[in-house]
Order: sequence, then C-alpha cells, then structure tokens
Amino acid sequence: MVTIESKEAIKVPGTNLDKVLWPDEGYTKKDLIHYYSKVFTNLIPYLQERPLVVTRYPSGIKGKWFYQKNAPAGTPEWVRTFPWFSSHSQRYLNFIICDRLETMLWLANQACIELHPWMSPIHHLDKPDFVVFDLDPSAESTYEDVLDVAEALHEILRHLGLRSYPKTSGATGLHILVPTNNEYTYDELRDFVRVIAEMVVQLVPSQATVVRKVKDRQGKVYVDYLQNIRGQTVCAPYSLRPLPGAPVSTPFSWDELRHIKTGDFNMISVPLRLEQMGDPLAHMITDPQSIKASWQQLKAAFHPVGKR
Repeated sequence: MVTIESKEAIKVPGTNLDKVLWPDEGYTKKDLIHYYSKVFTNLIPYLQERPLVVTRYPSGIKGKWFYQKNAPAGTPEWVRTFPWFSSHSQRYLNFIICDRLETMLWLANQACIELHPWMSPIHHLDKPDFVVFDLDPSAESTYEDVLDVAEALHEILRHLGLRSYPKTSGATGLHILVPTNNEYTYDELRDFVRVIAEMVVQLVPSQATVVRKVKDRQGKVYVDYLQNIRGQTVCAPYSLRPLPGAPVSTPFSWDELRHIKTGDFNMISVPLRLEQMGDPLAHMITDPQSIKASWQQLKAAFHPVGKR
C-alpha cells in the first residue's frame, strides 16, 4: 500500500498502482488516478449532490467488471453516502456522493473507470436538471450519419428556443444535453424528449429512428429518449470509458461538430484541452432554462402528447 497525495496534500491509501487497466496502451491504475485528479475541478459540478453509479474493472478493461450502486463494505467514514429505497430490489441502497477529491481518488483506486451520476440531485430526485438525447449509431450507420442527426436535433431545439450542449459518449455516439429548471418530472420530460426525437426522424428519416429493438433499426442512428427515467444514468462529462485508447466522454461546442472525431478525446488529450479551452458545458448546470413555452408549443403542434 502506498499513499496517493493530491495537489491539496490530501492523502488517500492507494494499492497496486502499477496494475495495467488498458493493456494495449499500458495505462495503469496510477494513470487512472492521475487523470481524475487533474480533471476533478471540471468534473465535480456533474457529480456533487447526485447519486453515483460506477463501473469497476479490477482486472482491466478486458477482464470481468461490475456495476456498483451500493457503497461497498469498508467504505471510509468520510465518504458521503445517500440512502435510497429501491422498489426494484426492495432494499435501501447507499449511493456514493462524490463531492470531494478524496472520494474521487478512493474510487479510482478501486479501478472505477466509468462514472454515471443521476440526472437529478438528491434534493429533488424526481425532477432532473437536464434531459439527454443519446444518439447511438447502428453497426451499418456512419459517423457522418450521427453528425447529420445531431444537426437536425440542434435545429429543432433552436427553433423551440432551447439551449443544448453536445458531448461525445466516449464510444461511437453523441449525447445532447438540454438543461431544465426542475418544472417537470422524469415522466413528463420523457414525453417531451420523445416528441422531439420523433420530429428528428421526420426530418432525416433515412438516417434516424426511435425503434428500440436493434434488429429493427435498419442501420439507422437510434435517437434514444428512454434514458430519461428516474434512476437511469448517463455517462458523466469527462468520465473515462473502458475502451481501447482510454477515450473520454467530452463536451464540445456546436461550432466544433464537423471538426472533431470521437477518438480525438482521451486520457492524455482531455486535460490539455481543458487547460487551453475550458469546459464548453460549464454553464449548463448553473444556468437552467424553462422549457414551459417550448412544451406548450409542442403540445399545440402534436396534440395530444403522451397519449399513444
């Protein structure tokens, strides 16, 4: 066991730091810890006050892995947790709240690669701070298809007077985030997102679909609105992904859409990008928007909404 020390002289016990997690690149647990310590200032707004689900890869990205919702035995007393009764498992889960660097370093030392916070904070769990459109390409679709679908979605959101923020998923797709000001529940917002997703399909029917079954998507980009459910999560901005190259789910500006590729953002490049450019997503949480007028506009155009 060694001691991991941050810039703030925070000490967290660290073990097996030379364990290789990304075998093709040789990136180790020490590299994982170093990455999260460097980006934590930018990462914390998307984690604090939110129940956190992580994926752990103790044997590296090619080994066995598991989701962790409940704080494990041996969790330090200084790690903040939040008890929540799960109707699915009929028990209380103690979610970790990652609101300090020590907690992030402790999680990274457990080989927690992916970070999946809730879209709502603990003080209003039923009403999310943002909704997400997950653009998921099929095996037969191209990255250009994803970009075309993203542009169609952006145009619709602009027409509705809504700000939106794109980020890479860290895999092959894109996430489009739309901040809200907690007027509506997950169930209400899911109808809102569904109608917009269906409008995207109408604009680019040869490239987009809302069909859930993979085999029925006809090689199109899936505009997934079903992530907008209480208890569902989306990969956090600046979360690493357990894929070759150590990619990172990275926010970018709409002006960059046609100038980037998802492989541009990884464990090595993202800290430098943040130093040079800052976080394009920084104002999403702190500057919410009302969707009330846009929602009324959609209801008028697609009446009755949510009655299918």
